[in-house]
Amino acid sequence: MPSNSILIVDDTPNNIRLLFDVLDSAGFNISVVKSGETALEKLHHIQPDLILLDVMMPGIDGFETCRRIKSNPNTKDIPIIFMTALSDIDNKVGGLQLGAVDYITKPIQVEEVLARVRVHLNLRNAQIQVEQEVIERKQAEAELKYTLASMQQMQIQLIQSEKMSALGNLVAGVAHEINNPLGFLNGSLNNSSEYVQDLLGHLHLYQEEYSNSSSTITEHAEDIELEYLCDDLPKIFDSMRGATKRIQTISNSLRNFSRVDTEYKITANWQEGIDSTLLILKYRLQANEQRPAIQLTTQYNTVPQVKCFPSQLNQVFMNILANAIDALEESNIGRSFGEIQANPNQIIIKSSLENNYIKISIADNAKGMTEEIKQKIFDNLFTTKAVGKGTGLGLAIAKQIVEEKHGGKLEVFSELGLGTEFIIWIPQEA
Repeated sequence: MPSNSILIVDDTPNNIRLLFDVLDSAGFNISVVKSGETALEKLHHIQPDLILLDVMMPGIDGFETCRRIKSNPNTKDIPIIFMTALSDIDNKVGGLQLGAVDYITKPIQVEEVLARVRVHLNLRNAQIQVEQEVIERKQAEAELKYTLASMQQMQIQLIQSEKMSALGNLVAGVAHEINNPLGFLNGSLNNSSEYVQDLLGHLHLYQEEYSNSSSTITEHAEDIELEYLCDDLPKIFDSMRGATKRIQTISNSLRNFSRVDTEYKITANWQEGIDSTLLILKYRLQANEQRPAIQLTTQYNTVPQVKCFPSQLNQVFMNILANAIDALEESNIGRSFGEIQANPNQIIIKSSLENNYIKISIADNAKGMTEEIKQKIFDNLFTTKAVGKGTGLGLAIAKQIVEEKHGGKLEVFSELGLGTEFIIWIPQEA
C-alpha cells in the first residue's frame, strides 16, 4: 500500500525543515509550499491525504486558505490540521469552525506532530474505505453516519478538554498567586495592628505622665489632628483586614471553579459552582457607561448537594450565564441609558427539587429567540453571533455534559420579546 501524502503550507524555514525531516523519516510523501496562494494552485495538480496549514502567513492567511479549500468540492474532504500557538484558543476554535479537524501547537513537538498526523490519516483512510464500501455495496449508510457522528463527538470533547484545561490552569494559577502575597498581608496586618496598639498605648502613657507638654508638641498634635488619628488608625486596620478577607473569598471561589474533576462523580455543592461562576462574571454584570448594572436574583430552594462532575457543571453554568449577558447586551442596542434603567436587564436563577431531580432555572429578559433558532440552539457549531464572537460549541457541550455525563436534561424556553429560560435537570442521586 503506498504511503500517505502530506502537503505542508508554512512560510517559516525552521518549521518546514523540522516537519519535513520528521514526516519524511516516518515514511510519508511530503510536498511543501510557502503561501496560501501557492497551496491553492498546487491543489489543482495533487490531492494530498492531509494538509498541515500555518495560521499566520503573508498574503492570504491560514483561515482564508482553509475556507477556500473547504468551499471547493474537489478539495473539501482533505483533512486540515492548523499550526498555531499553544495559548491561542480563539485561533484553534476558529480553525475548527472553518472545517479543520485538529491543530498542532507551537513550538512544534515531534511526538505531537506524529500522533496527530497518524490519528487523522487513520480517520481519513477509514472514511475513504467506508465511502468506497457505500458506493460498492450501497449498504454502509448507517455505518458512515455513525463514523461521522463519532468524529464530531471527538472534536467536541477535544475542544471542551482544551478550553477547560486552559481556563482551569489560568484560574488556578491566579488563585495561587493571590494566596502567596495574601498570606503575607494577613500576617503583617495582625502584627502591625498589635504594634500600633502598643504605640498608641505608649503615646497615651506619655500624655498622662507629661500632661504639661510644650507648645511645640501641642501645636504639632493639633496640626496632625492627633486625637482623630488615634481614633481612626485602628479602624483603618479593621478595614484592611476586611479587604483581605474579601480577596480570600474571591481566591477560594476561583479555586472552586477551576478544580479538576475526578474519574468518578463526587458529592458537591452545585450552588457554590453557580456563585463562583457569577463571581468570575461579576465585571460583566456591573454598570458601565452604556447601561445600569444587570439585576441578579437568586432563589435557591433545594438541597445544594448532588453527585456530579463539579468542574463540568461549572462550565454549563458559565456558558448559559455568559450567553444570557450577551443576549441582554444585544437587546440594549438602540436603547438609551434611561430606557434601560426604566426596564432594567435582569437574570433570575431559581432552583427546586422535583421528582428526585434538582431543577435549576436561569432566565433573562432579553429579546428571546424565534422557534427556528430555538430548534438549532444545541446543534454543534450553530451560533447567532458574529464571526469571532462565538464558536457555536458552548451549548452543544453544555447539553452533552448535562444529558450524557449526568443523566439529566437541558431545556430551553423562549419567545420573541419575552426573554429566554434554560432549565437544567440533574438527578439528585446519579
